[in-house]
Amino acid sequence: MTAYDPVQLQTFLAVAQTDSFTQAAVRLGIRQPTVSQHVRKLEEATGRVLVHRDTHHVSMTPDGEAMIGFARTILAAHEQAANYFSGVRPHGRLRIGMSDDLALTRLPQILRDFRRDHPLVDLDLAIDQSGSLHRRLENDRLDLFVGKRPRGEPRGQLVKRDRLVWVGTATTRLDVSKPLPLVVYPAPSLSRSAMENALQRANTAYRSACICRGVNGMIGAVAAGIGISALASSLVPVQLTPLGPQHRLPELGYIDLVLLTNPRTEDRPATKALAAAVLASGPASLSTPS
Repeated sequence: MTAYDPVQLQTFLAVAQTDSFTQAAVRLGIRQPTVSQHVRKLEEATGRVLVHRDTHHVSMTPDGEAMIGFARTILAAHEQAANYFSGVRPHGRLRIGMSDDLALTRLPQILRDFRRDHPLVDLDLAIDQSGSLHRRLENDRLDLFVGKRPRGEPRGQLVKRDRLVWVGTATTRLDVSKPLPLVVYPAPSLSRSAMENALQRANTAYRSACICRGVNGMIGAVAAGIGISALASSLVPVQLTPLGPQHRLPELGYIDLVLLTNPRTEDRPATKALAAAVLASGPASLSTPS
């Protein structure tokens, strides 16, 4: 049976999350040749090519995508075993931030399982827009945050990259002679910025038809036909539907769903245990239950 080196797996995940050997080296505090060596040794252990490399781009092969999930599971089990045999049991207060629309995903189930497995940890949960939660983390008011990050922002461990899509209903009809009615969150909002920037580039007039503070309000307003909005493709609820090419709307691009930890508290056993649980679940943790 092949044993996979946890250090090599950690390096591989850093490459997968940053799409860069250079950025992975910076994140891990090691030299780039060491990153390349770790990935090469992992490929030798698997007998498969895990990473496509050329002079400009780094991307995962299908086997590499599969290894991401395996690596997260192995590292989470390694962390749990280390805590068990060291006698360190996660305890104390853990301040968690969760992006509002992630309440639609499997993340609440992960938190419920975590509370069952770690009864000595007291969870304080803040649910808000990602922009507000980023500020709370920076101001030392959170220990861990799961949500969206702005494009080009390198911080955080990538859990899932998802396509941002326009959403409406099966009966949505858009009148091109009038400004496009949008259902938006208050600024700062990553989805709002994506919609407004895309429409400005397309020279399409728009207006804020409804400003909602939560995902339930957004779903209700769009379902009522007040306007259209944007969601990660895997988070579209049954009440809404992605709008297709017939609506002639500009592309919104992709959005990263990430896990960020507070540098001041990221080494605490409780923080590490929850981070490991989320990462071990992989992209499925941030999708709506089927």
